[in-house]
Amino acid sequence: MADSETLSLNTSNDEGEDPLQDFTDEQLFHHVEETERENMVLATETQMFEKYLKKNEPKDTMGLPPPGTSGGLTPSGSQDGRLAVNRKRSKSRSSNLSQSLRLTTEQKCDIAQKEIDDLREEFDQLKENCEKVLDTYKAIMEEADLRLAEIKKESYEFERDIVKGAMNPRTGKVISEKVSRYFEDKNRARDTLIEKLRLKNSTLKVQKKKLDLQLKQKEEMGEVLHKVDFDQLEIENKQYLEKIDERNQDLLKLKLMATKTLQVLNSYKKKLQTLTMESERLKSEISSRNELLSRIDSETDVVEEDRAKAEKINRKLRQQLADFKVPDVMEYVTEKADLYELQKKVKSWERKVEIAEMALKTHRKTWQQLQMGSQLENQWRMMEAAM
Repeated sequence: MADSETLSLNTSNDEGEDPLQDFTDEQLFHHVEETERENMVLATETQMFEKYLKKNEPKDTMGLPPPGTSGGLTPSGSQDGRLAVNRKRSKSRSSNLSQSLRLTTEQKCDIAQKEIDDLREEFDQLKENCEKVLDTYKAIMEEADLRLAEIKKESYEFERDIVKGAMNPRTGKVISEKVSRYFEDKNRARDTLIEKLRLKNSTLKVQKKKLDLQLKQKEEMGEVLHKVDFDQLEIENKQYLEKIDERNQDLLKLKLMATKTLQVLNSYKKKLQTLTMESERLKSEISSRNELLSRIDSETDVVEEDRAKAEKINRKLRQQLADFKVPDVMEYVTEKADLYELQKKVKSWERKVEIAEMALKTHRKTWQQLQMGSQLENQWRMMEAAM
């Protein structure tokens, strides 16, 4: 379509007419879009063909024109050549030249198929490299996990045996003998492991030499594997790889299940911890309530005894109140008169007691003065006798 339009445009230019003058703006816009799409397709084909020429020798290009004429090989170059030829030569000669420089449909299909095969090979190689890198990273992660587990185990053992187990309870310091013995045991275990690995390595080397010798013997005897055997081994290898992938998927599922189970277990542990704390709080509250109840019971017993005593006294008082009889008026008057007389006697005796107390005080003062005079007289006599 593009070639026909190019030819028509070139011939019209030779005749001195411009066919774009009869196009409307919308037709010109669609014509430009169509030309851009064709140019994009031609650029893609050109890029693919250049890539194909770089990868293959001229003898493998299926009868294509020699690469020396690069101006006529690529579609864009052939289009520019056709434009130049159409301006200088006739229509028939330019069309024949353009047809001779274009690729056939079979050649394009072969180039596209070859490019697809190369892309598939590159994709397979890239996939294989990515799988190798992924396996390497997985191995590194597994090694790091194992190393981390070992470090955690050693840290736990060191804290158990040295930080807590080797502490002197009297001084609160770590005993140096236990620390040195601990590191000596660790070094001894490390040396034992190194010796085991060295023996295992030597055993594997001997097995490798035996296998190499067996392989050489088989090659000398003509028992070399053929292509069919390699194909069968590849099929078996693919089957085993599929099984390994399935097992890896199962392992990932189990790891996810273990992670979920661990999360659920942690949540239940947290719930158990909270419930244990709540149970301890309730136990302490129950014990305090029981103590309060025991105190209340003891106080209740005391109150019951007091109540029984009060009821007994109340019954006595009620009995006395029931048995009480009001005396006669004359008896009350006589009793009242006797009470008045007794009060008068009490007041008189109190007055007599006060007078007696005053006399006693006077006699005491006199007695004290006599004692002081006698003491002064004795002192004076002693002084005179001394003189």
